[in-house]
Amino acid sequence: MTRQIVVATRNPGKIREIRAILDDPNLELLSLEDVSFSEALEETGHAYLENARIKSSRVAIACGKITLADDSGLEIDALQGRPGVQSARFGGENLDSTARNALVLELLKSVPWEERTARFRCVITIHSPEGKEYACEGVCEGLIAQAPKGARGFGYDPIFFLPRYGKTLAELSPEEKNQISHRAEALRKAGEILKNF
Repeated sequence: MTRQIVVATRNPGKIREIRAILDDPNLELLSLEDVSFSEALEETGHAYLENARIKSSRVAIACGKITLADDSGLEIDALQGRPGVQSARFGGENLDSTARNALVLELLKSVPWEERTARFRCVITIHSPEGKEYACEGVCEGLIAQAPKGARGFGYDPIFFLPRYGKTLAELSPEEKNQISHRAEALRKAGEILKNF
């Protein structure tokens, strides 16, 4: 029997990625658009776990379905872990991804290559309408590139360099990215939780 799981996002790139990674014929993954959830989900927490929990618990209760939510961010060591939980709003609400990437590169312009270490971190929470909660995490280590490269992916992918591939995340194929990304690691753990939920 197919089980419906709501993914608390309106981001088409993210829902596509999640569907590809959680490729399970027993799960039907619905976006907020699919369940006509129109409330704004403000990420007011100070940690990824708080933000994911806000989204998954509110949607699960409102829709009466098991809900998965994630919060993720880019942590740059030379910037003391910023942008971190503020990744989607770094530099202000009016900046798009291209401008955010440019801001990061500007802040790191005098930082030597070996000190440009960074990681993407993803925290996923799963909530049932009755209030059961599970959480898991995935991390992907890399470096901040000197310039954006690649046209795939979204967000900070064009400036996140993976030494073992010699490419940025935005240069990898979706299949390659879905093997090694922070979200892929967290989603594999989430998939195991959903099987036994």
